[in-house]
Amino acid sequence: MHVMIIGAAGMIGRKLVDKLAAEPDALAYEIAKLTLVDVIEPPVPAALSAISSTLALDLSSEGSAERLVSSRPDVIYHLAAIVSGEAEADFDKGYSVNLDGTRALFEAIRREGQRERYAPRLIFASSIAVFGQPFPEKIGDEFFATPLTSYGTQKAICELLLADYSRRGFFDGIGIRLPTICIRPGKPNKAASGFFSNILREPLAGQEAILPVDENVRHWFASPRSAVGFFIHAARMDTGRIGPRRNLTMPGLSALVGEEVEALKRIAGPKAVGLIRREPDPVIGAIVAGWPTNFDARRARELGFTAESSFDEIIRIHIEDELGGTI
Repeated sequence: MHVMIIGAAGMIGRKLVDKLAAEPDALAYEIAKLTLVDVIEPPVPAALSAISSTLALDLSSEGSAERLVSSRPDVIYHLAAIVSGEAEADFDKGYSVNLDGTRALFEAIRREGQRERYAPRLIFASSIAVFGQPFPEKIGDEFFATPLTSYGTQKAICELLLADYSRRGFFDGIGIRLPTICIRPGKPNKAASGFFSNILREPLAGQEAILPVDENVRHWFASPRSAVGFFIHAARMDTGRIGPRRNLTMPGLSALVGEEVEALKRIAGPKAVGLIRREPDPVIGAIVAGWPTNFDARRARELGFTAESSFDEIIRIHIEDELGGTI
């Protein structure tokens, strides 16, 4: 099988590649070729160097999608995107990358299949940002996608395209609506949700972090380890069980910011919590106020997707995966 990961230099892309390096049979079939794509050249683990090739290109640039699809990968992970805060700040860039690049990829696959039968498994990284207020207590699988941000709108449009292109048989698509991934390793990014990770990651490293919202803010979370698990399972599963609704809200944990802080205190002590500085930011607060807070992800769970059940577990995963098991 030829597997292609678009967005391979991003956090989830890198972790997905590392998973494939550590467990070559994770997808339940042999990977004969692995193509890693991003706007910068993605790193390649030594264990995968013999089967890997890399490409540094912008999916939204002319001809890029056709170039990628010409090699006819069997499985395509589309993880590349401009994050929420940046998509809201730069309208043109958000639509160019998040919508136009995705549509170009879908169209390139369709045209390749018109020349000779070709219908790969395509796994698309979507987001719970496709949902907008007013919300029920728990958002079920029948809730309407009515996004209140440009990022959410871009993802929702791509979800509709994915369902239609799958219905027409152009590819076998699955949309993975990710919770907010926490704790994200590395440095803060431009995502409006970044503070959810920052207020845990930085104090665990002995550094100060800014909390721009009230501790009563509730949100939907999963760890990077769970995110990789979602994408691995999506490549392995029998899509005949999904039916026409190809976009799935992933399982996660509904928690208050205050519950994050309490979990940090239990695991790292009051000194770590003391490194969190409260600085309300009305712009971030307004964005976060329009986000969903809780889900009934029954359909995804029935299809075999799993995630954490407590913030203590999420923090311990970060310590194990990023800090060598100790703090």
